[in-house]
Amino acid sequence: MADQIDYTILGDDMQAVSICLDPGESVRADPGSMMWMEDGIEMETSTGGGIMSGLKRAIGGESFFITTFTNEGGRLATVGFAADYPGRIIPVDLSRGEVLCQRDAYLCSAQGIEVSVAFTKKLGAGFFGGEGFILQKLSGDGLGFIHAGGHVIERELAAGETLRVDTGCIVGFESTVDYDIKMVKGVKTMLFGGEGLFYATLRGPGLCWIQTLPFSRLADRISAAGGAGSKGEHKRFGDIVGGFLGGE
Repeated sequence: MADQIDYTILGDDMQAVSICLDPGESVRADPGSMMWMEDGIEMETSTGGGIMSGLKRAIGGESFFITTFTNEGGRLATVGFAADYPGRIIPVDLSRGEVLCQRDAYLCSAQGIEVSVAFTKKLGAGFFGGEGFILQKLSGDGLGFIHAGGHVIERELAAGETLRVDTGCIVGFESTVDYDIKMVKGVKTMLFGGEGLFYATLRGPGLCWIQTLPFSRLADRISAAGGAGSKGEHKRFGDIVGGFLGGE
């Protein structure tokens, strides 16, 4: 049975998760994701299981170190976490089985969850899958929390059911889901379809999660807006962003 930690997802499009810890209870998180911690909670940063555990996380896109937050007080206390770009936080019950997800998706988890690296089994998925050969693997008996850009759609695929997805829009999927890459058909579609040369196929059974705004798309659009036009346009773009951030 999963360790059912008490949590609350806060916000709509720029979410945070608040976790309530009993005395003696712990939660682990990616370094730099903590927003607050109440009195009684102490944090300790370590490799979380030795050098090899740290290396596995580093290869998978996470920090070499992991931070553990423990309630050492005599009453309930909360700690809050958030990711470093806009999006949704997804609670994942790993008692159902392992989950594979995109690099940098992991946010925090119950104490018993292990974050490691997984390699795609098929050569095509490795070269053209958007995430390369390396995915993050979350395993254990408890709750984990992953982060994705924009809104997140959860789909449970029946045995043999197939979903074709843009490679960058995949957040994660259960290990029972078969993941592969297919080439787009038709020369015109390849050149002018705007969707790239490849798409991913997810074949059930199992859960999968899809994001509406991959961070790579957001970064590309900001880069294009900032790099186009004259110096005046650059300044205008900077003024707009500055005004937005400044609350004007």
